Amino acid sequence: MDSQTLYLLAADVTLLLHMSFVAFVLIGLLLIFVGYALAWSWIRNPWFRWSHLAAITVVVLQSWFGVICPLTTLEMALRSRAGATTYPGAFVAHWLESILYYDAPEWVFAVCYTAFGLLVVVSLFWIRPRPIEKKSSK
Repeated sequence: MDSQTLYLLAADVTLLLHMSFVAFVLIGLLLIFVGYALAWSWIRNPWFRWSHLAAITVVVLQSWFGVICPLTTLEMALRSRAGATTYPGAFVAHWLESILYYDAPEWVFAVCYTAFGLLVVVSLFWIRPRPIEKKSSK
């Protein structure tokens, strides 16, 4: 495999990782509400809930400060290193790109991310996670 192919593969893997992060944030909140309605106990897992809050907090802060997501920066650097200015026809990369990136003013994203983040915070108060259990030493 030549270096151009390796860089493109790394860029596609980065895009998949980015999409997984987005899915965790979006689907995670949906599952919290559905799980509450269906009495799923795992939605109260503190590690899941605090990780979920941390993930959206990072997104909100990046949008407020105008910071481009490091995963986006890495993906574009890898594509540039491969000499690709656009997606070279890779099916997964093409569709993930069109799903993940939208063309709108930055303030629109900041408002949407902040509103979503507030909804995550509300879910922490409404559907409380279990406390983190401390291991007892015997």
